[in-house]
Amino acid sequence: MNKLFGISLVAVGLSLTSGALAADPVEACAGCHNKDGVSTDSKVPTLAGMSAKYLSDTIGDYQKKARPCPEATVINGDKKGSKTDMCQVVKDLSAADIAKIAQYYSNQTYVKAKQTSDAALAAKGKDIHVKLCDKCHTEGGTVADDDSGFLGGQWMPYLEAQLKDFKAGKRPVPTKMKPKLDEVQDSDIPALVQYYGSVK
Repeated sequence: MNKLFGISLVAVGLSLTSGALAADPVEACAGCHNKDGVSTDSKVPTLAGMSAKYLSDTIGDYQKKARPCPEATVINGDKKGSKTDMCQVVKDLSAADIAKIAQYYSNQTYVKAKQTSDAALAAKGKDIHVKLCDKCHTEGGTVADDDSGFLGGQWMPYLEAQLKDFKAGKRPVPTKMKPKLDEVQDSDIPALVQYYGSVK
């Protein structure tokens, strides 16, 4: 299930000034993902520690508008409270900008979100993960070398939204992942989300 959630980078919040990107794209990302890449908003993924390849690929997907770009509110910095969306904020990033962002966040330390999970649902979700997802999302989806978005310890509301987007056809599904995702029922989503949220 490679790139199951990947890092959506939803609501990255790259600050905009009259449509122009901030001078330092890494600084701009802090508007929603914080300087260390550890999100404090349950709708925004933590980027810290993910592979540079995965982060670069994800930004590229947004530039191609291959992923949904819902409106989001910047939560930090001088643009706090302003509205933006991922497709808009990444459209003018150069290859060098993308490489800088990806390398910077890949060098940060992943910190799992502090959240409460349902033990019974998490146990069911773990079984589903082992059966369908573990081959590409090893160790509960926490290994950067998998070149996929972190699952274990990621914010649960974010993960739920991404799974639903995949199932609804709003996000492109990698060929390798599709047969596995097809086996995931809508009723399995809460269990998977609770399992990933339980990973400490």
